[in-house]
Amino acid sequence: MCLEILPPSDDRVFKRILTTPDVKPALIDLVSAIIEKPVKDVIIRNSEIPPEDNNEKAERLDVNVRTDDESQVDLEMQASSIEEDPGGEHLNLKGKSLYYLTDLHSSQPSKGIRRYDKLAKTYQVTFCSYTVFPNSPDYVNSFSFRNNKNYEQLSDALNVVFVELTKLKQIMAKDVSDMTDLEKWAIFFRYANESQFRETVNKVIESKEALKVAGSALMSISQDEVERAVYRSRRMFQTDLQSNLATAEDRGSKNRAIEIARNLLSMGMHYDKVLVATGLSSKDLDKILLS
Repeated sequence: MCLEILPPSDDRVFKRILTTPDVKPALIDLVSAIIEKPVKDVIIRNSEIPPEDNNEKAERLDVNVRTDDESQVDLEMQASSIEEDPGGEHLNLKGKSLYYLTDLHSSQPSKGIRRYDKLAKTYQVTFCSYTVFPNSPDYVNSFSFRNNKNYEQLSDALNVVFVELTKLKQIMAKDVSDMTDLEKWAIFFRYANESQFRETVNKVIESKEALKVAGSALMSISQDEVERAVYRSRRMFQTDLQSNLATAEDRGSKNRAIEIARNLLSMGMHYDKVLVATGLSSKDLDKILLS
């Protein structure tokens, strides 16, 4: 039986891969690809993994590093959608990214006598397993401080980067030799565990030593029975949570429909029209009439 490869797009697996000591060369390569300049070394500042229980979802599973030029880079895998208000603009996710960015940037000591212009650059990088910017065809969307009218840059010290793993269709059609380093990493994170893309993923992994290291770490993690059990437990917890939320939402919708039906009936609306307007069953409507 073939080994089931755990998905690197899972936030815990993502962190396990990148904080494994032997994978440091791969982490350096990934950070270099994201900030678009060579990085010689990184120091991982939060290699700890939260406890192996469902309450860990309250903990952050990001990878926070400092590079050799003192730049700060926080890498996060957003494995599932966070709760948002209606509208589809992902304002909660965007706000969270800005909060993490500014918190990290302001945590560094200023150099000299309050030389704020000497603060290191800070990057908040979020790999997303869902689409955040549907109107943008680009899978990478980067933001910094610019003038709203003429786009003159105020500062490049703070940077927010979103890598959308749902926008890789055209990249997957490329020859591996034509892919950028970040495109290869995105494909690895998105498709490494999916058998139908195994041939392309293997070519991507074989094309870079850093990805070979990451691929080896992923296989090792996938063979770890404890990690597999934790992964299954977390998935079951999330599935149960989503089911409970859906059930609660359905109950809330039905309660609203019952209240509307009562109002419509009190206004003299015909029985059949109330059924159509509220979507309630005749059994539910009969109960209202008898109450």
